[in-house]
Amino acid sequence: MFHPTSIAWFLGTWASLYLLDAFLKTNSTVSRRYLHFLHYSGLSVSIGQIRWYTTYFNRLLLRVGQWKPCWLQTWFTWGVYFGILAMFGAVGVLGMTLVNAVKQKPTEKQVLTPVMPGVNLPMNQISYYLLTLLVCGILHELGHAIAAVREQVRVCGFGLFVFAIYPGAYVNLYTEHLQAVSPMRQLRVYCAGVWHNFVVVLIAIAALVSLPWLLSLFYHTGNAVVITSVMEGSSVSGPRGLYVGDEVRSMSGCRVSSVTDWLICINGAMAARTSSGYCMPLPLLDKHNIALDVYTDASGTPQCCRNSSATHLCFLYHTRQASGAQRISHFSSVQKYACLPARTTTDRQPCHVQKDCFNPTVPHVCVVPSVDNSTKLLRVERRGNQALLFLGYPLDLHYAVTLSDYVPSYSFVPVHMPYIIETFCKYVISLSGALALLNVVPCYALDGQFILLALIELSLTSIVPNAEHRGSIYMLIMMFGTILLSANIVVAMWSLFVH
Repeated sequence: MFHPTSIAWFLGTWASLYLLDAFLKTNSTVSRRYLHFLHYSGLSVSIGQIRWYTTYFNRLLLRVGQWKPCWLQTWFTWGVYFGILAMFGAVGVLGMTLVNAVKQKPTEKQVLTPVMPGVNLPMNQISYYLLTLLVCGILHELGHAIAAVREQVRVCGFGLFVFAIYPGAYVNLYTEHLQAVSPMRQLRVYCAGVWHNFVVVLIAIAALVSLPWLLSLFYHTGNAVVITSVMEGSSVSGPRGLYVGDEVRSMSGCRVSSVTDWLICINGAMAARTSSGYCMPLPLLDKHNIALDVYTDASGTPQCCRNSSATHLCFLYHTRQASGAQRISHFSSVQKYACLPARTTTDRQPCHVQKDCFNPTVPHVCVVPSVDNSTKLLRVERRGNQALLFLGYPLDLHYAVTLSDYVPSYSFVPVHMPYIIETFCKYVISLSGALALLNVVPCYALDGQFILLALIELSLTSIVPNAEHRGSIYMLIMMFGTILLSANIVVAMWSLFVH
């Protein structure tokens, strides 16, 4: 959630900006120069909002809209087909979502989810969210502008705005020109925004799927993972911990060639009853087993390194001991402990059971760390650096680092670039898809309002010649669409803040 200090800064900034604007407009000394500045810069300030409007791009839009007019006509006609199909699809999806909510049927994923920074959007992701929202909004409005020029509708200007913290874009079209053209030409203009949003989604999906190929010159995948961030203050941070750029290849014998493999290794370590063991020569163990002070810690786990340095760890192992009379003797397993240097011990051959350590010349045993059930000793192998020994709950190791499948091929290549591209593509898919879905809903103040009006005039004029009757049909559908979208927003907000 938002911190109270952040809310105070947010409200204070907007209040100060609004008061400063009001003061400069009313002060006799600077008001004329300030109003002159606002007029020529295109800036305007209102409560919680800043706008910038310009006619500078009108000539550029005119050139683009007149480039290959036949091709552009076909392009925006495809947009009309998409807009009509998307309108029916959006109404169907929102209708099913609302019905499921009323019947209290669980859905795999919420279709309409409000995104609120500090609530369900991590603050470290807000830059991706705001940048994507701005880019998708600009491309949406450019679609309207280019289609308008193609249909000989005058474009008055283009603008950007920031409402609270949300950025956006808008285009100002000459209304009289737009209403004078045919319904089909109107549809090309009205559907162009959502059509461009859909095309952007397809481009982002293609970029995401082909990212390994696109980055193959600078990154390689399938052999290891690279650490892109380490949580400060975690058990693996610091001079002897993990570093950004470390190339991880295995974890306690579990091969790590992708982030998915890393998760499998973590889950395997948590599911295992004990940590992996290591083969040690029995004569060497006998030297470490002299005069050990074995005691039980707070968790009830035997320990034997009371007076040793932090580099040692208590290991347990089993040996066979004969008992009984000479002719009827039998062997029983005896559990013993040894305080061993953790690093040199884990350098040896790993084992799970005693037979993994069979040696015909020197007897070996499998030594296992003496820790509680939730604690594991993990050995993280990394290229070019000494292996990291992690003693703790495996999930803590997982949350302490962020990994990427894209390992830099050269030292000068940034490790974060694939993550930035990947995250931006995912946000584009989500937000641009949401803009396309919501804008086609027949609801007031959305593109769907104008798409529906033009569609009714195009398709029902010959069937319903009375304009008032067509207007009634339009109003009924608009009321239904507005109520449907509003109900979905209420349900989504309820799920976000109550559940």
